[in-house]
Amino acid sequence: MSDANYCNRKLRQPMEDPLEWVSWAWNWLHSQWLRTTYPFASVGRDLSVHCTCELRRPHAVGMKLGNSVLIAPGVWLNVADEANLDTPVIVLDDRVRIGRWTQISAKNCIHLERDVSISPSVLLMDHNHSYSDPRLPVEEQGLTTGGQIRIECGCWIGHGAAIICGHGQLVIGRNSVVAANALVTRSFPAYCVIAGNPARIVKQWDGADQRWVLGAARPAEAATLPQEAAVS
Repeated sequence: MSDANYCNRKLRQPMEDPLEWVSWAWNWLHSQWLRTTYPFASVGRDLSVHCTCELRRPHAVGMKLGNSVLIAPGVWLNVADEANLDTPVIVLDDRVRIGRWTQISAKNCIHLERDVSISPSVLLMDHNHSYSDPRLPVEEQGLTTGGQIRIECGCWIGHGAAIICGHGQLVIGRNSVVAANALVTRSFPAYCVIAGNPARIVKQWDGADQRWVLGAARPAEAATLPQEAAVS
């Protein structure tokens, strides 16, 4: 399905209350305003950003948005003041969906590949507050060096999950599921279900037997792409 057809299908859905058109029109105008006046590194077609999204104009230069990106109410897209904006530090590829009240705070790079769905109240953060000197308030100690986060194609991040990278690169493999309220601080392979605090693999696709198994499947088997999990 093309980006335009996807967007048109959403618009054709009946509204339960005629006054919803007022909200829809306002958000459409807000999205067009952002798309045409904010200095994004790049921005695609059919951008939808709710008017309550917190996004500062000076930070837009550090953001790259693909086609049909949807950002729900109350989302906070933050670029750390210490970030180097020579290259984008927040990258949302085609058809990324960001749920209500999610917070994305980037200093180095947070990259959500195409068709990633983020549930409400998720935290994505590629750095943290420094607390190395116990004599000073944490707020006065600046930020840690941090790392980079990449969530690969087709992943779904459950409600209230926190994905935090303290150093290096944290990668969530394609078509994986992060369960609600999971705390993820390290990388995980593709085609798995991740849950807990700290997060661990609770289920993974076994390519040899073509079925989901409890725990982690053997790496060579898990690498086989299941047909039902394919992302076009």
